Amino acid sequence: MMEFPEKLQKKLEVNQAKGRLRMLPTNQDQVDFSSNDYLGFANDQLLQKRAEILFQTQTGIKNGASGSRLLSGNHPLYQELEKVLAEYHGYETALVFNSGYDANIGFFSAVPQRGDIIFYDELVHASIRDGIRMGSAKAYKFKHNDLNDLQDGIKRIKTHQDEYGEIYIVTESVFSMDGDSPDLLKLLMYCKKNRIYPIIDEAHAVGVFGKGLVHQIGLQHLVFASVITFGKALGCHGAAVLGSVSLKTYLINFSRSLIYTTALPPHTLATILMGYEHLQTEAGEAARQLLLSNIYYFNSRLNKLQLQNIFLKSDSAIQVAVLGDVKRVKECSKKLRSKGFDIRPILYPTVPEGKERLRICIHSFNTHGEMDQILKIIAESNHG
Repeated sequence: MMEFPEKLQKKLEVNQAKGRLRMLPTNQDQVDFSSNDYLGFANDQLLQKRAEILFQTQTGIKNGASGSRLLSGNHPLYQELEKVLAEYHGYETALVFNSGYDANIGFFSAVPQRGDIIFYDELVHASIRDGIRMGSAKAYKFKHNDLNDLQDGIKRIKTHQDEYGEIYIVTESVFSMDGDSPDLLKLLMYCKKNRIYPIIDEAHAVGVFGKGLVHQIGLQHLVFASVITFGKALGCHGAAVLGSVSLKTYLINFSRSLIYTTALPPHTLATILMGYEHLQTEAGEAARQLLLSNIYYFNSRLNKLQLQNIFLKSDSAIQVAVLGDVKRVKECSKKLRSKGFDIRPILYPTVPEGKERLRICIHSFNTHGEMDQILKIIAESNHG
């Protein structure tokens, strides 16, 4: 085996010394407060059976796609799925990608052009930041969920820059590491008034909040593009960009993460289709209502245990205890896991240094008793 490069080894040693060295976890039989499977669809046997039945009815390629969508991989289930997505979410059309990461890097590396400007919330997902870095447009961050700071930044550009192209704004409807949301109504109305192109990542909203938070306020027609994923509440895999037919055609021609990768296998497409069908059944809606009830219960217990000072305010399935110290966060996580609860520490650079936290994901299948136990352990750690 070749010797490992010294520079790389030193970077690993720095992470080790600071308690930030990442390791792949082993799956253990613990109560799930960590995964994004908010509605329990990933383990739903009825959904699995329905997906298998649909898969078995298909003709042609079975085990794999065999190529990219522009070659041999564009299975007929793609067209069916993209039609379902567009109709369900209220957009003109949809384009399916292999993952949320692929969708974001594919969009942001291809759509904003040289001379264009992107404003992004300082806490957007790493895939959005990576896509922006791969593109040619200038990018500026604005303070988290701060519309005034965003507007000030745009004013500065218009005042001090004689020439610029289009302006794009990107944010998330539910932030993956904070669980909070921007004021989408104000943001979209501002974009409409100023002819700015908004992009909304709805990965952690779809399913939890029905068709997404943009759909709840009925303003899909004001969104240039929406990114949704199927690996969260849908319990599947993959993602899609929702928008206009022209946007879809453009991405097919210029989005490298779509063009140069093997397509999703037909079985995955069948699973996503059945996930959407299940979401609209009585059982699917019951799971969603149970999840919302659990979120409400969790927040009510925070007040009773006086934990509001360490928990970020969130009405989503993502609840966050900011303990602000690597050692403290890891010790609390270790204690929770020793008691049978799968709750992971989130460390720098995933979150800002000094903002290390426990990320607690609430699910439809979690019980009040389980939530009481984990909050009791966190309260004891916080006061002890």
